[in-house]
Amino acid sequence: MQVILTHEQADFDALASMLGAHLLQKEAYTVLPAVMNRNVQSFLHLYGADLPFVAAGDLPNDPIDRVTLVDTQSMITLKGMRFNTRVYVIDHHQLRPDFPKNWHFEGVDTIACTTRFVEDLQENNGHLSIIEATLLLLGIYEDSGSLSYAHTTPRDVSAVAYLLENGASLKIAANFLNQPLSAQQHAILDTLLSNLEAYSLQNCKVLVSWADAPELEDEVSSIAHKLGDLLDPDALFIFVRTREGIRLVARSITDQVNVAEVAKRYNGGGHARAASALVRSDKQNPDQLTDLVRDFKDDLPILVYPAVTVSQIMSKKPLTISPETTAQQAYQLMQRFGYEGYPVVQDEQVKGLLTRRAVDRALAHRLADMTADNLMDAGSVSVSPSDSLDTLQRKMADSGWGQVPVVDPRSGKIIAITTRTDLLKVLAGGTRGGVEHRNLSEEITSVLPPARLALLRLISRAAQNRQLPIFVVGGFARDLLLNVPSFDLDCVVEGDAVDLADNLADAYGGRITSHQKFGTAKWRLNPKNTALQAALAEESPDADLSALPDSIDLISSRTEFYEKPSALPIVQKSSIKLDLHRRDFTINTMAVRLDGNHFGELYDYWGGLSDLKKGLIRVLHSLSFVDDPTRMLRAVRFEQRFGFTIEERTLRLMRQAKTLLKDVSGERIRHEIDLILVEKQVVSMMTRLADLGLMEQIHPALRWNDDLASQFMELFDLPLPRKYDFSGHPSEMEQKIQVAYILWLLPVFSNNLQEIIQRLRLKNNLSHMIQQAHDANIELDRRRKEPDSRLIAALQGCPPVVLYALWLHNKLTHQRNIIEKYAVQWRHVKPRTDGKKLMKMGVPASPRIGEILDELRAAWIDGRVSSEAEEEALLQHILHG
Repeated sequence: MQVILTHEQADFDALASMLGAHLLQKEAYTVLPAVMNRNVQSFLHLYGADLPFVAAGDLPNDPIDRVTLVDTQSMITLKGMRFNTRVYVIDHHQLRPDFPKNWHFEGVDTIACTTRFVEDLQENNGHLSIIEATLLLLGIYEDSGSLSYAHTTPRDVSAVAYLLENGASLKIAANFLNQPLSAQQHAILDTLLSNLEAYSLQNCKVLVSWADAPELEDEVSSIAHKLGDLLDPDALFIFVRTREGIRLVARSITDQVNVAEVAKRYNGGGHARAASALVRSDKQNPDQLTDLVRDFKDDLPILVYPAVTVSQIMSKKPLTISPETTAQQAYQLMQRFGYEGYPVVQDEQVKGLLTRRAVDRALAHRLADMTADNLMDAGSVSVSPSDSLDTLQRKMADSGWGQVPVVDPRSGKIIAITTRTDLLKVLAGGTRGGVEHRNLSEEITSVLPPARLALLRLISRAAQNRQLPIFVVGGFARDLLLNVPSFDLDCVVEGDAVDLADNLADAYGGRITSHQKFGTAKWRLNPKNTALQAALAEESPDADLSALPDSIDLISSRTEFYEKPSALPIVQKSSIKLDLHRRDFTINTMAVRLDGNHFGELYDYWGGLSDLKKGLIRVLHSLSFVDDPTRMLRAVRFEQRFGFTIEERTLRLMRQAKTLLKDVSGERIRHEIDLILVEKQVVSMMTRLADLGLMEQIHPALRWNDDLASQFMELFDLPLPRKYDFSGHPSEMEQKIQVAYILWLLPVFSNNLQEIIQRLRLKNNLSHMIQQAHDANIELDRRRKEPDSRLIAALQGCPPVVLYALWLHNKLTHQRNIIEKYAVQWRHVKPRTDGKKLMKMGVPASPRIGEILDELRAAWIDGRVSSEAEEEALLQHILHG
């Protein structure tokens, strides 16, 4: 028997999720919980007869094989459950740390759990009655505040649209949303109002109250909702003692208070905006409620995050222009960097803002030489780093400036800039200004070998001493969050990275290779340097110095622009925020700060963490693939490596820009292909490249099919066979890559082969082997009915890489046997006779000697000769007839 369950005190999302699960799994019994919210009970009194719910007491007396648990991770016990009952949880709450290991969990990233089931019903064209559609609608509406809560997703909205199209009644739904409180609930509300305490923490209005209501039969959540409507706090916490225990109901409208985290302290759960918990009654402690509330109030200050300030969303090292800058010059800057406005600065003081609109109007009127001081919006609108976002928003609204300079309050000098986009991201709830309330220091410590961790701390301390913020960026931060080991340490410095590298080398030895123009430096370590050894030993006495990397890259934070599509970028020093914005995909835009007390802080300005959780590959802007078409190849690589999905708009942009791959240099294309060929998911990556039409954009003759896929799987899943006598150099993986290129290009027609080799700028050695394999394969096919000795003539001189590629490529058993016998045995076969013997027998030094030896060798291979005597007889026959 299969059953569908949810939590006690069920709300509409719980009930609707059960219905959705049943419509997709109709053989399962949908069991009502013992306790439900009053509005849910009212709905069932009217419409329950049309719905597939049963009471627990009405279940057949059969063993329960499977439980589908929705909208919760806590399961009630039913008669018929066994130790081996399978439990499948579908829930939109955060995974609990004590989640049973033998249960299956599917997380839902929507505001309502119901949405997940509606999407499946839509995909399966499930038929819905009016009552079913309305209940599903209620599930989403109740949890999303009728789609008004900040964490409502587009998926929730789409699900509602589908339900309305399929008969859901807003009129019926309205009767069960925001129902009036019962007399009992009103009495509790009055008590809560009288006990109410207000706190102002980090500019947040937080309300706390409590009530004793052992006879309460209705739910507490409706009371909390009413209290929130009356008082409009940023966060609300109420504790109500009932027969079951003390119920905590928490609500929040700000990112500064994550009530799900608070509820977790009491073994509860929920969302950042709404959560609850039940603390079981302690009959030994009559003051349990008082003690619980007192302890909660003591902890309250640490439960409220600091407010976001301008310093958290501003971009340092802003691009500015002088009053003498012409409209034409400003236009070129705007084209390069894409910004809509530039502060006009003179003597480090803000004089105004020049907008794209003003520049466009000047150029339209042929006033290209008009200067910024005549075109700008004059004034000195600015904020300081410590100002609140309310202050910033007010100044933007009052001035109409979409870009507001940030000035040092002491000197008045411009130090950064904030934009309307930065502000909207925070107000929309997508970010807290880049710095996540997540510290990854524990993860860094657990992932990195002690020697590398000590080196990282050494570098971070050197940066801190020079007051330079330093970050480890890109793949390291991403892999850390995915719990994937990564030793790829690229350090970005907000400041002079070359100078920092020079100082590190002066203090700890090693050698620096730097490019001042690009602000990059490579510090090549010298592990034998005594100063380095002493410093690392101080950080980590047991560190194994053999685990140190050969070098560390230090890079000044920078921004970049492209003068034309597919060109290499031109760089300019900038802030970490803009440095991260130049990356390829959002999941690669995160950084972990290293200096001082900031060690381990996660910086996420561009939504990388969100896309990482959703498993999406997303570009940062619409011209990303135009700027660098090789990003399309990287998109496929990351998608397949992590089992992610290329986001819909990003996929559309790829399809629009794919022809630009034709303009990318062969070296850059080959570099990306080489990276794909060392991945575990190489086959799925190559398949995806072909499916998206990217392979044919590299060269129209390039193809991919099931045969190649199976050949690649055989190549990369198994070690190279020893019997082919592969050498130890290059490495096994490098030789596999050579085999892979040969396999990929073997099906190409001869007239296209050299074009592709030139297109990919393949190295001479590999190019020669590809041509060798191509020629040998044609000869093998042409001579397939000839004796073995004639067949293997096609293989003469082929190295092991070519032979193995030919063996993988050929399906015919006979040809495979010929290739393998040649590789293992026949290429080593030589006749007993040699040239000296033939000359002694009177054969003159001439090509005739080689012909005779070849004929003798062929006889051994074809089996016509099997002993020295038989060879001698054949030789006499050749010489004398």
